[in-house]
Amino acid sequence: MRVQVPSSVEQLSAVDAVSKGVLSCGDCVVVTTKNSIYSIWPLEDDTYAVVGGWFDKQSQSPSKLRINGCTWGGTAIKHDIVAAPGLFLEFGNGVKTTRIQRVCVIRADREGLIN
Repeated sequence: MRVQVPSSVEQLSAVDAVSKGVLSCGDCVVVTTKNSIYSIWPLEDDTYAVVGGWFDKQSQSPSKLRINGCTWGGTAIKHDIVAAPGLFLEFGNGVKTTRIQRVCVIRADREGLIN
């Protein structure tokens, strides 16, 4: 018997996502959506500091909140990622972005060198 795989599951393997597990404190994820730009910094307690986009428009930057994950535009959500091109980012306060165009991860200096 052949099982029909939903299209969103098929697309999952093709998503170039930034996983929550690969980020460390000090890293910055810059997310460019159709309408906004967000800068996101992971914190130690599974929350994120977020500036830009909706948060700037509501005078709520910076905000400290969780990231629920990303959706394909419906109710199915991928909880273990922060952002991925083509998807929609959902913040813990219920705010959902427009479609993500680009994602850039800027790694913190792990060496801690001081000149």
